Amino acid sequence: MKALVYHGPGRKSWDTVADPKPVDPTDIVVQVDTTTICGTDLHILKGDVPTVEEGRILGHEAVGTVVAVGSAVSSLAIDDRVLVPAITSCGRCAYCKRAMPSHCQAVGGIGWIFGHLIDGTQAEYARVPFAETSVHKVPEGVSDAQVLFLADILPTGYEVGVRNGRVKPGDVVVVVGAGPVGLAAIQTAALAGAARIVAVDVADSRLEHARRFGADETIRSGGSDGRSAEEQISALTDGGLGADVAIEAVGIPETFDLCTRAVRPGGVVANIGVHGAPTTLHLEDLWIKNVTITTGLVDGTTVPMLLSLVRSGKIASELLGTHDFGLNDMLAAYDTFAEAGKHDALKVVIRR
Repeated sequence: MKALVYHGPGRKSWDTVADPKPVDPTDIVVQVDTTTICGTDLHILKGDVPTVEEGRILGHEAVGTVVAVGSAVSSLAIDDRVLVPAITSCGRCAYCKRAMPSHCQAVGGIGWIFGHLIDGTQAEYARVPFAETSVHKVPEGVSDAQVLFLADILPTGYEVGVRNGRVKPGDVVVVVGAGPVGLAAIQTAALAGAARIVAVDVADSRLEHARRFGADETIRSGGSDGRSAEEQISALTDGGLGADVAIEAVGIPETFDLCTRAVRPGGVVANIGVHGAPTTLHLEDLWIKNVTITTGLVDGTTVPMLLSLVRSGKIASELLGTHDFGLNDMLAAYDTFAEAGKHDALKVVIRR
């Protein structure tokens, strides 16, 4: 089969590799019908995730068709259409029983294994461990483009941003970074009852997308009106107190620092971004503010709920897909996604 293979920082290729087969009785193999590229894949290519070995097939999101099942699999069958999420869950270990499969002990203590610890989904076929407790059957009437982003981006925005951030009705929520995961947080913050959602970004095109996804206000960081983003955020809150929740969705020190300055005393900073460089935590300023800081890796436990919202039309998840490619155009898809600002790209949809 053909697959996108990582060959070390800055190096990747579309290679011919061996077809996967079930290894353990709980495995399935899926034909990858639709996949995508994540910002984490770009971090891997930059060398920010050193646990990814050379020769690894990248990718951790897919919609596929079951083509082989292990001997212990009884609830899935050949030709079933399934969502393959970013997180694998054994369903039995201490963390899975705590609804925290992001740290599943059966797969090495980290639930994100596709394109990380085992071969991933940017390929014609993929092996899926612990299939019965990991994949989700896709109901009739839901398109691949609608369900694909439930593999990672939407539950990440909701679980790590909105839920960890404790967004509640009436809150002012600031989302710093209007890329795909920031837009997912914006879209689901509205469902959580936020009274005002403010998007901050350096790109006008991203801020326009933020308005489409439900942002009430947008702030162009580094704009020309002479006020800092922090000052503009303060001006949008009652009494200038600051945001109830500040969601960091970029993964660089500057945006994390902005969130800690923009949040009000007693508020929450929810970090989503994947940080490849150290960030200074200014406890000399924060200790007196009663601020809560949360981090997290998506668990995917909210996928069934989010799928229901997608089916009912409450979430237009397909809006995240702005560019379409064939599977054999994987390298072109990477070029477009890596230059997202140039191409006004959010997520790429890569189809068989």
